[in-house]
Amino acid sequence: MVDQSTQSIVIKASAAEIMGVIGDFAAYPEWAAAVKETEVKSLTSDGKAGKVRFVLDAGVVKDTYVNVYDWAADGLSVSWELTEGQVQKAQHGSYRLDPLPDGSTEVTYSLAVDLAIPMIGMFKRKAEKMIMDTALKELKRRVEHAG
Repeated sequence: MVDQSTQSIVIKASAAEIMGVIGDFAAYPEWAAAVKETEVKSLTSDGKAGKVRFVLDAGVVKDTYVNVYDWAADGLSVSWELTEGQVQKAQHGSYRLDPLPDGSTEVTYSLAVDLAIPMIGMFKRKAEKMIMDTALKELKRRVEHAG
């Protein structure tokens, strides 16, 4: 299994507001710079996105891929697995939301990606960290400035 990277950020919003942004895949190209296109391919029994196709252009990595999502019943976490990819062989990720006493939420993002193209481990970890850092900052900006 590939190494997993984890990062956290505190967002001044409720877990429900944050999960609403995470689950609004159609809006990703508006705020996630590397995401050029999204398409929800199927829904879960409770109407959340079950399978989503992404067109990604993150500079060195360009890919069209499909993830399958598993939404926790408590609304505090979501995880996903890659089912189709061109450049990626595997992707496992998750967001875990921990509500804080002041009304803000700590968001922990975990990501493990295995690429079909060889990449030196040090560069791969650096790329994962950059992707995660950017994703968390973009999510925070979107949630806190959406109101």
